Amino acid sequence: MATASVAFKSREDHRKQIELEEARKAGLAPAEVDEDGKEINPHIPQYMSSAPWYLNAEKPSLKHQRKWKSDPNYTKSWYDRGAKVFQAEKYRKGACINCGAMTHDAKSCVERPRKVGAKWTNTHIAPDEKIETIELDYDGKRDRWNGYDPSSYAHVVERYEARDAARRKHMKEQQLKKLEEKNGNQNVEDGVSDVDNDEDDLRVDEAKVDESKQMDFAKVEKRVRTTGGGSTGTVRNLRIREDTAKYLLNLDVDSAHYDPKTRSMREDPLPDADPNEKFYGGDNRYRNSGQALEFKHLNIHAWEAFDKGQDIHMQAAPSQAELLYKNHKVIKDKLKTRTKDTIMEKYGNAASEEEIPRELLLGQSERQVEYDRAGRIIKGQETVLPRSKYEEDVFINNHTTVWGSWWKDHQWGYKCCKQMIRNSYCTGAAGIKAAEAATDLMKTNIDRKEATEEAPAPVEERRLATWGTEVPEDLVLDEKLLAEALRKEDQRKREEKDERKRKYNVRWNDEVTTEDMEAYRMKKVHHDDPMKDFLH
Repeated sequence: MATASVAFKSREDHRKQIELEEARKAGLAPAEVDEDGKEINPHIPQYMSSAPWYLNAEKPSLKHQRKWKSDPNYTKSWYDRGAKVFQAEKYRKGACINCGAMTHDAKSCVERPRKVGAKWTNTHIAPDEKIETIELDYDGKRDRWNGYDPSSYAHVVERYEARDAARRKHMKEQQLKKLEEKNGNQNVEDGVSDVDNDEDDLRVDEAKVDESKQMDFAKVEKRVRTTGGGSTGTVRNLRIREDTAKYLLNLDVDSAHYDPKTRSMREDPLPDADPNEKFYGGDNRYRNSGQALEFKHLNIHAWEAFDKGQDIHMQAAPSQAELLYKNHKVIKDKLKTRTKDTIMEKYGNAASEEEIPRELLLGQSERQVEYDRAGRIIKGQETVLPRSKYEEDVFINNHTTVWGSWWKDHQWGYKCCKQMIRNSYCTGAAGIKAAEAATDLMKTNIDRKEATEEAPAPVEERRLATWGTEVPEDLVLDEKLLAEALRKEDQRKREEKDERKRKYNVRWNDEVTTEDMEAYRMKKVHHDDPMKDFLH
């Protein structure tokens, strides 16, 4: 509570004060009023509503919570655009060289650069602009509409109002014209009915409904509980209360499912009712009929066309998608018609009134055919072997069998002459004997060649040096020199590991002997050797 009195209160006064605050919060007592006559919300906590002691507040108020100290430097005004201050007649020293105004220099001049500036011509001196310095507060700096003139939008409003007035005038003229035509051409009864129809059409064209006849559809009601006018919520009528909710049409548990989250009932709640008396037949009734079904097919066509590589998008380019869908339907209808005509030309049309050919009429007979339980013919007709669509038993090039009647060594051939060449001429039994003789002769020649070939001479193994080159015949390694070379190689590796053991004056010997090279190869570590870690 925003009370200002801090004097001592008795227990009874304190109890009455608490009861008054509770009554104000419950809306049973009027809210407290501040100095300006504004009501104070009783739900504001005391630490916010109580004024500090040093303000010496005599009456309850919330002024201490507001910004009561205003900064005199801040302003809500805006720049005076296009305002001029002074119009000079001749050039003044320090003015703009281009236009002659004193409020800016030539670098900041926004006028067209003159061929000869006003400093030299001393004519057509531009007036001085009005320079203003405006200091805005926190809200003024962030106000995007600061300085906007609402009157600049008046011409747009006037244009739309003029268009609406012209439209209403045109509709009235059309109405009068139709009434005159109907009254002049038809009798009185027909004229009265047509007038009613025209009035209905005009109402639909106007697409305006009187607000008083909307059955409180868009009415917003406020529920007020407190005397201060505070509202606890708003209620908007979303439907006419006389209509029965669709989840109350059929209270059977096994009836159509109702989803309370989406407020949808896809199936028909009353499937056995008379369709002429049903007001609601389920959401699928509207989804699978009319423009909703066409829009569904359009979306499916756009998705399938996009998957097949066409650059089509229903939301990005709806006109293009609809045009492609129309072209697709036209092409599809033409293809169906062409296929139907082709089938009718080949097999005929049984539904037509044309006469049946004589061959079909006389193709029936009175011959009786008996079958057994397995479907085999017992009497009355010979068994007909099924024939292939390919030509059978066709012999070419004097062959007595067909191609593929002989198989040998993964090759097909003719059985009559045992040849593997497709278009060869048949040679008969003589060709078979000649082929066998040629095979025997080839085998004999292969065996003779294998017997006459000599075994290859053994290859002498040549010993290789450690470094990979061939060892000359006259190469002799001295064992003592090799041992000395191995010792030097070990010493060189120790010096590489520890630089402190290397002497100051180092003499290099570029002459490499065979023993030194052999010692280097023997001590070299091969990185691909699996036992290299166990050598040292």
